[in-house]
This record gives sequence, structure tokens and C-alpha cells, in this order.
Amino acid sequence: MITRRRFVAVSTASVAAPAILTATARAAAWPQRPIHMIVPVAAGGPTDTNGRLVAEGMSKALGQKVVVENKGGAGTNLGNGYVAHADPDGYTLLYGTSSLASNGALYRALDYSPTESLAPVSLVSEFPFFMFVPDSFPPKTVKEFIAAAKAEPGKLIMGSPGTGSGPHLAEMYFLQSADIKMTHAPYHGAAPAFIDLIPGRIQCYFGSGELLNFSRAGKVRVLASTGRKRSAAAPEVPTIKETVPSYDVLSWQGVFAPAQTPDEIISKLHAAVVKAVAEPVLKKKFSLGAYDIVGSTPEELKTYLAADTKKWTSVIKSAGIKID
Repeated sequence: MITRRRFVAVSTASVAAPAILTATARAAAWPQRPIHMIVPVAAGGPTDTNGRLVAEGMSKALGQKVVVENKGGAGTNLGNGYVAHADPDGYTLLYGTSSLASNGALYRALDYSPTESLAPVSLVSEFPFFMFVPDSFPPKTVKEFIAAAKAEPGKLIMGSPGTGSGPHLAEMYFLQSADIKMTHAPYHGAAPAFIDLIPGRIQCYFGSGELLNFSRAGKVRVLASTGRKRSAAAPEVPTIKETVPSYDVLSWQGVFAPAQTPDEIISKLHAAVVKAVAEPVLKKKFSLGAYDIVGSTPEELKTYLAADTKKWTSVIKSAGIKID
């Protein structure tokens, strides 16, 4: 005899089954139209350039155009949030940055969760920052720099592209690790900060590998890199870790989709990213800016993001940084 409970269960299952089959069929047929990759910074910079290289490689792997859209603003939160709230159908992706690991602690309120609202696809690259000083600045090593800072606490000025930016956080972590005090000068972007570094209006700036050309031209001097090992782009440059063992910082980039994107689509996206970053031409172009290609599984990226979030939350709280 069919009870009322059994009847309801059977009826519910019969309704749900076509929906499940339809979702599975859609995932199997994906992609059927162009995919949009959101880069959460302005066009023209290294993150935008790298995102476009990855999108181009993914287009070839998927047989559908991956179109890059720049949605910069609010420390990447504008673009991050846009993807977090997009339909989880695989047609809107995020070329995410390591800001996902820090924004939750930095900003007083976000309309998305960096760790819960996005589905990791694959890590793409890791890269260190480089510690630059004016060529006229006396210290020639990290050890000498630390000694100079300790001799005049708070007098030396450390510039950054802005409060809460990757370089700023790397700098704050350096100050904590080396137990020194400096004055922070936030700029509106990397260019004006670097312009003031060259004549010595500020004494230190942490910047990307693209700026190594300035040190090679003698306009500034590079003291160290922030990674756990020396960068292949500048193997002659020591790491800060060689002087301050507790310190190492790597920034990163990766691909994400909205949370709840079907696993079948995530798998296809992951395969496309892996194929794209394996291309020798892409690897060479990335290496010019000291970016190391580092693929990962979605689960590995999830674990990576969680660990990096824990690290930067501690640094941010210790430094008392907060952005409205």
C-alpha cells in the first residue's frame, strides 16, 4: 500500500529527476557560448596582461572565446563581488589575486565572502615582491637597512601603492618580522610612489618584478626579494628570508568561478587552465615579470587560500589596518 508519505516522496523524486537530468545535460554541453573572465583591476597592468594570456589559452582549450572584462575598484572587491553574485553556470569567471586572502580582514564590510562565495578552479602563478631603495641610500643589504631603521625609529619612509595593497601588506609584515618602525606613505598607485623613490623622497618601496629594469639601469637599487627562495628572474638578488628567517611573502593569481558552479564545469575549467599555463610561450611571458607558473587542483587552491587568509588576517590585525 502506498502511504501518503511514500506518495509525496515518489512525487517529489519524479519532479526533481528531470531537473537533475537537465542540470547534468547543461554541464555536459558546456560551453555553448563565450565565457567572460573578470579581471578585478584596471586594464594595462601586469595582472590584466596575465589574465589576458590565460584567457587566450583557455579559449583554445575550450573551443569558445574567453572574453576579458576589467572591473577595477574598491581594492578588487568590485570585480570579486560581481563574480561572487553571478549565475553559477560557468560563463562568468574571476581572474583572482591574493587580495582575496586579505580583503576579508581589511574591509569593515563586504557583500561577498572571499572563501565561501567563490569556487576555486586553479592557481595560476606565484610571484615575490622586490625591496627597492634609492640608489643614493647608504644601506646596501637588508641587514644594513634594518640597522638604519632601528637607529632612527619612524624616520625612514616606506611608500606603497595604497593602504591594504599587496606591497603595503608585505611591507607591514617585514616591519613586524624585523621589529623595526617606519612611516608609511600610501600613494595612489605604483607609479607615483616609484617616482618619489628614485630621488630619495621615500627610502623604500616593495614592487613587482617588472621594476627590476630600473635597478638594472642604475636608477634604484634592489636589496632583496620577498619569496622563500631566490627568484629565477633575478637569482643574484638575495631574499629577505636570508636575513630575517621568519619572513617570506608570495603574491599569487588564480581562476575562480561563482560558488555552486557544477563540479563537471569546474573540472572542464580546471583542465583548460592547466592546458593554457603549460604553453611554453605563456610561461616565458610570465617569467619576464618574475611570475612562476604554479598550477593546482581546485581543492589545493581552496586550502592555499585558507592558509593565506589566516596569515594575512594575523598581520592585518597586528598592524591595526582597517578600510571602510
